[in-house]
Amino acid sequence: MQTGHVTTPFGRRPMSLALVRSQMAIENPRPETSIEKWKVFRDVCEARERLGIQDRALAVLDALLTFHPHAELDPSQGLVVFPSNAQLSVRAHGITETTLRRQLAALVDAGLILRRDSPNGKRYAHRNRDGEIEQAYGFDLTPLLARATELALMAQDVAAERVRFRRAREALTICRRDVRKLISAALEDGATGNWDQVESEYVSILARLPRYPNRLQVETTLDEMQLLREEVLNILEMQLKTDGMHGNAIQDDRHIQNSNTESINELEPSSGKEQGGSLGYKPQANSAPIEREKAKPEPIKAFPLGMVLRACPQITDYGPGGRIEHWRELMKAAIVVRSMLGVSPSAYEEACNAMGPENAAVAMACILERSKFITSAGGYLRDLTRRSERGEFSLGPMLMALMKATDQRDQRTA
Repeated sequence: MQTGHVTTPFGRRPMSLALVRSQMAIENPRPETSIEKWKVFRDVCEARERLGIQDRALAVLDALLTFHPHAELDPSQGLVVFPSNAQLSVRAHGITETTLRRQLAALVDAGLILRRDSPNGKRYAHRNRDGEIEQAYGFDLTPLLARATELALMAQDVAAERVRFRRAREALTICRRDVRKLISAALEDGATGNWDQVESEYVSILARLPRYPNRLQVETTLDEMQLLREEVLNILEMQLKTDGMHGNAIQDDRHIQNSNTESINELEPSSGKEQGGSLGYKPQANSAPIEREKAKPEPIKAFPLGMVLRACPQITDYGPGGRIEHWRELMKAAIVVRSMLGVSPSAYEEACNAMGPENAAVAMACILERSKFITSAGGYLRDLTRRSERGEFSLGPMLMALMKATDQRDQRTA
């Protein structure tokens, strides 16, 4: 790799190995390479924070580029500009000389320009008889040309990050509004539920959000708020269905009972065809006759997979290849955990029928996370299944408690 010419500063300005390294890292651009100078300047402006420079440094760089007489940065045309500090100050909107020197040093440290100091430290150029510049001393703009692609990619990444941040904030604002208005509606209509606790959790989630958060902090708060919103909706949905059943006492539904408890307890269906076209299990040929019974509450809704893995990180070790990237892998891992914890196939099948296969897998992940505190994993799962059949159980509080415990444990180990 060809490296740029290494030059030392004039006078009392010290030389450092970091400066040598930055100069050597700059490749000499090919003679035919060129780029529009204001395009690369816009990229620098976009990536200003990542480059570690201030807006005044941008004003100085803008002034330096105005002293380059061509619209493009082209090695064949010379890339060294040599204005005096007085000229630079005027074009940089009257910046003081002290600030000018500081910002020029910042541009050098950021690897955007190089100093080409003369023997006496002055900035000037030697010209031939035709008036063409043969040798110039001043500020070299070669790094802008050499790093043009890097700066463009950096600017694109910064712009994309800004979009992701804005969308995360918008989603959090909408989610906050939903939770706040749902709680208010439930309180005004006298809906059954521990709404004081829900509102306390709402306030707690917002209190953990810093005043000036970054994108990751906003997305973390958004995950927690979405989990709380799902929990509120589950509570309201169960109550509305309960009220509907009370209003129509003769309403009933058909329920398919599977008499073969060993037929589907170890294999998670791999396609919609095996699942009977839905997320539930396909009944066997020797199933019991269809019986009529009272309507059963709908299975609780599945929560986002990312939230589940954040609340129950241990389940990841039992996924295929030690990772879980989608729901099918989570359900496969739950089968392994079920066997490891001694949960009978019939208990797990009953949980799948009552909660749905996704939520049964989530329940197993939660049980694994709290296995040290649970005496009988099978009995615990059967209890959750019975409560789910009565419409008295939701995964939301369990996931939120585990998520808090995981975050606190990570903070202690950090």
